[in-house]
Formats: sequence, C-alpha cells, structure tokens
Amino acid sequence: MTNTRTSGGIDTNLAVWGDPIDHSRSPDLHAAAYAVLGLDWCYGRRRVDAAGFASALGGLDASWRGLSLTMPLKEAAFTAAATRDRHAALTGAVNTLLLGPDGPRGYNTDVGGLARALRGEGIDGPGAARIIGAGATAASALVALVELGARRIEVVARSPQKAAPLVALGARQGAVVTTAQLGASAPAKVDVTVGTLPGGTNLPDATADALATAGGTLLDVAYSPWPSSLAARWQAHGAPASSGLSMLVEQALLQVRIFVTGDVAAPLPQEQAARAAMRAVVGLSD
Repeated sequence: MTNTRTSGGIDTNLAVWGDPIDHSRSPDLHAAAYAVLGLDWCYGRRRVDAAGFASALGGLDASWRGLSLTMPLKEAAFTAAATRDRHAALTGAVNTLLLGPDGPRGYNTDVGGLARALRGEGIDGPGAARIIGAGATAASALVALVELGARRIEVVARSPQKAAPLVALGARQGAVVTTAQLGASAPAKVDVTVGTLPGGTNLPDATADALATAGGTLLDVAYSPWPSSLAARWQAHGAPASSGLSMLVEQALLQVRIFVTGDVAAPLPQEQAARAAMRAVVGLSD
C-alpha cells in the first residue's frame, strides 16, 4: 500500500517499487533527505512485479513525481522511459523514473552511487579491478569502475558465458574485460573488488579466501546480512571491506537530486546536511 500526502492542496508522491519490497531502506533514506530540505513529500513503497509494472505505471495520476525501481523492474523501467541518461543507455537498466507530461525520464543512479561510494573508500584511478557476479548490478559496477579509471577488469562468475555482454560493454568504453569461472583458478592481484552477488550468498571459504588475498579493497553491494561471506573472508585476511550501505545512500542522494531539481548533476540546497541525515538513518557516520 502506498501512502499519499497533500501539501498546500498539491499532492507530491513518490515511491520505491519492486518485488520483494518490504526490506527496502529507500523510504527511510528519502524521508530523511526531504525533511532536511523542508519538503512535505510522501515517499512510500509498493510491491510490483514485472508483469504488473506497465499497468501500475499507467495508473498513476499527476500527483506522482517519481519512482525508484529495484529488482525485477529495472529492465521494464528502461523500456518505459521516454528518454534515458547515459548510464541507463549503457547498462540497459533504469532505477529512477522522473514522471512528467512528456513521459518518464529514465536514469541509472546505481553507476554514480557506486563510483561515489568507491571514492569514499579512497578508490580513484584503480589500475585493475574485479567484479564478482555477472547479473544486472555487474553492468553498473563495470561502468562505475571504468569512470574511475580502471582499464583492466576481470569478471568472475559461476557461469562466465553470462558475462559476454560485459566484455562488449567494456570494449565500448575502452576497457579490457576478461571473464573467469568462480573458484576455478588462482586470481590475479587487483586494486579493488566489487561484489555484486545477492545478499546471503555463501561462497566456499577456499574460493573467498583466494579472492580476498588478491582482491585489494572490497565494496560488496550486499548489506544484509553483514558481514557477507565475502566480507568475512576479507576481514579475516586484514583487508578492507565495506558494505553496500554507502552505495545505497549515494545512489538515493542522486535520485533526490533528480526528483528535486530534475538534473542528476545539480547539487541540492543543503546537500551535505541531507547526505549526513541519510547516512545516519542507515547507521553510517558522516
């Protein structure tokens, strides 16, 4: 059920959609930002699956300003968008829709969120990088790593053939992307690793240990449960590991920019205060 709110006779409604959706932290993050910005906007959540997405989107009235999309709706949102930003066009995924009379404008803030989170961990200009997993989030991770300066990226996955589109995506951006079977051989050393496996995924200790000893800094997009099986092995080897909460905050901050200003590149008024409030609500220090 999605709540609505009227402020001064004008409804301003937003929500996160997906399936499942009860676990989403997006309502807390957005509420914290809008409170700092003095906006009486309502941001709710709604369980919507891929089959029901078009009907649900078509049923929204003019009070709706935007949507955040999580799995499994990012491809459907990409199809629904009348226009798409560069990150959405590269990855084939939209996680943000800005609604308006000219049709939905689609964005992928996961890319920028990942890049900002990695910079926050001191990663900028990595020589070599690794991505664990070859799902939808891996494409956003690859684009983020290339934008940070990585030109050699290895994708390790249970089914390396699924990473073929990532090889092509890297080539279009001037990066050399190779693939490897997860756990099949000793990995080469890299500066940074981005884990994109779903939360709760457990890898054999031997596989995770090999990745940890050669993996540099880990940013695991999973954040519940924490530490993930990957992060636990990184920590066991004394290597730095951070959860996906920082990425979650940064991509949500970019969504707030879009919903408030209409421009993902336009800083918010009181942006640092809004970001600090968003980090606090998920237990991160500023």
